[in-house]
Amino acid sequence: MRSSMLTPEQIELLHEEKDVLKNVLLRIDKSSLPKDALELLQKSITQLDELFLLVVVGEFNAGKSALINALLGEKVLAEGVTPTTSRVTMIRWGEEVKETVVDDGYSVVTHPLDLLKEVNIVDSPGTNAIIRQHERLTEEFVPRSDLVLFTTSADRPLTESERQFLTRILAWGKKVIFVLNKTDILENTAALDEVKSFITQHAAGVLGDVPQIFPVSARLAQRAAVETDPAEKERLMEASRLQELEAYISSTLDDSSRLKLKFGNPLGVAVNLVDRAQKNIQAQAEDLKVDSDTAKALENTITAYRHDLEAELPPRLAEVENILHKLEFRGLDFFDRTFRLTNIHHLVRGDAVRADFEKEVLADVPAQIDEQVQKLIEWLVEKDLREWQQVMTYLQRRQAAHVDHIVGGGIAPQADRREEIISKVGESVKSVVKSYDRVRESSALASSVETAVAQTALFEAGAVGLGALVSTAVLSSALDITGMIAAGTLAIVGFFIIPLKRKQARDNFREKIVGLRENLNQALTTSLDHETKHTIGRMEESIAPYMRFIKAEMERINTAEGELSGLQKDLSTLRAKIESVVK
Repeated sequence: MRSSMLTPEQIELLHEEKDVLKNVLLRIDKSSLPKDALELLQKSITQLDELFLLVVVGEFNAGKSALINALLGEKVLAEGVTPTTSRVTMIRWGEEVKETVVDDGYSVVTHPLDLLKEVNIVDSPGTNAIIRQHERLTEEFVPRSDLVLFTTSADRPLTESERQFLTRILAWGKKVIFVLNKTDILENTAALDEVKSFITQHAAGVLGDVPQIFPVSARLAQRAAVETDPAEKERLMEASRLQELEAYISSTLDDSSRLKLKFGNPLGVAVNLVDRAQKNIQAQAEDLKVDSDTAKALENTITAYRHDLEAELPPRLAEVENILHKLEFRGLDFFDRTFRLTNIHHLVRGDAVRADFEKEVLADVPAQIDEQVQKLIEWLVEKDLREWQQVMTYLQRRQAAHVDHIVGGGIAPQADRREEIISKVGESVKSVVKSYDRVRESSALASSVETAVAQTALFEAGAVGLGALVSTAVLSSALDITGMIAAGTLAIVGFFIIPLKRKQARDNFREKIVGLRENLNQALTTSLDHETKHTIGRMEESIAPYMRFIKAEMERINTAEGELSGLQKDLSTLRAKIESVVK
């Protein structure tokens, strides 16, 4: 046979197709296609490495190995009168001549013949050997063969074992031709015609049609290959009749429709898998869109929570300020009424003045402040809990939708990873909600607020409760006026001391109240703002794995979509080249 079944342009196309298909296999290996689909593409690539496959069958001593050696023009396989092939043997291209025994029933022989880069040949044990290798031959190699050379011997044409084996391989609908070997032992043309007639008569009953028979002498062909005399070489080659068989094999393998199938079948597998991979990616993108919507809802919920707090906190703090404003008004009025000359006898009694101050000015302010701040704290705690519950609801809703999707046919492993993350995040948030103790949270927040207020310059850390802290600050502004009369005469006291003391008391009280209001407001704002940021931080931290998963999945899907789009263009270009090159 000629050294190549392909033209240089077709050989270049073959290499390009291999590269494209290997790139397809590399890219879609990361998709969610089943393993058997990827194996199918791998087999298709292997078929390009074994572009054409000839399977040689027949009874032992029919000269199968000799025929293969004659076709290759090299003595690649051992020959002999005893069975030399005890296992199915694949002959393919390799850099060195060697035989590798794969298992008891299969071996691979390599040889650096250019023809073997395109054509692989399978040699088989004799049909009359009752061995398991026949099943491997008929199930694995015959189905993907391009041509079956059914070799029979001129001295024992079409034995019963060969006829039975022929029946088995015909089930695959493969092209089968008969090679009548050892024709050199026949005395004349009449003897050859008699043998051919015998084969035709018995094979037609199995084939249902007249078989194609090629009489050859592998022995003469091998002698011709080593003959140095051109005339004798030509005589031997003509007598072997091998060239007619070679021409038929070449024309059969070189048929344009067959070549298109050879190039097109692996391409069709790749196109199908890329389409499936793209549908998978699209399904994953649609599924991820629900996750993205959930993520946006969670982010919007947390953002809205932050804005609500920013909007609602100042009015609630203003209610505390209003208590202090009223306190200030009562205090100033108290000093105006109390620090008068007509009240001199009462002013001398400092304890009585202080008692009146506490009763008329301070009154129930500590209780009002404690109550108002406690309401504020409970409002914040309840709002925190509702926010956690809302986050949990979103996650549970997404988890339920995901479970429904899995039941309907999910796409692993991304679906499994999503389920795992949603489950973990959902359980984490659920645990927070389940263990959320309003009383404990309120108590802890109140303690935090008291500590923050106590750390201001106005108060002592030892005070208990905000009301007590405010009471301490307010009472420290009340002047101890005991002994005021000792400053001078009644006139002096009436005209100078009392107005002065009244002004001092008013100024000192107003200064204390202003500082108290500012510091209390700042302390409450800082403390509650810290608590708000802490809560939001915990929420964001809890859902962070889910958010990271969504971001990573979006990047993966975008990359995959770009790669698959590129693969589709490559396959489309390759298909056009096949149509152009294989004519």
